[in-house]
Amino acid sequence: MESKTYLYPTYEAGRDLMLKNIQGSIVNLNLIHLKEIADYSEFPEIAPAGQISGYEAFMLYIELAKPFLEQGGGEILFIGKGDRFLIGPQDEQWDVCMLVRQKSKSDFFAFEQDPDYMKITGHRSAAILDSRLLPLEIAL
Repeated sequence: MESKTYLYPTYEAGRDLMLKNIQGSIVNLNLIHLKEIADYSEFPEIAPAGQISGYEAFMLYIELAKPFLEQGGGEILFIGKGDRFLIGPQDEQWDVCMLVRQKSKSDFFAFEQDPDYMKITGHRSAAILDSRLLPLEIAL
């Protein structure tokens, strides 16, 4: 049986997040599993001159996305090298773990829908094999 991968939010998941009454900032926990070699076949207009790794493509995406994030008052709190879970499914491995804070839920959606930001998301898609995104709201 082939395992399912997750690269983009579903309409339903986005709608549910939009309808939540989240006050204040939101922190997104990102778990990223990268491709060995980035696949730019669907994004030839932004492909580098030569072949690059999924890691290199993802770091290029981060470099290009960071100004859009910061423009909306957001920030990258943490980027770290992942591995297998100490507690959790042993068949899951995450190459990069990241925490990104945005001032509000509406700032998050504005960032994700910025037309200029959308032009660089192909680097993310070319790099990522599988991912998880968990929006966190402050509980205490």
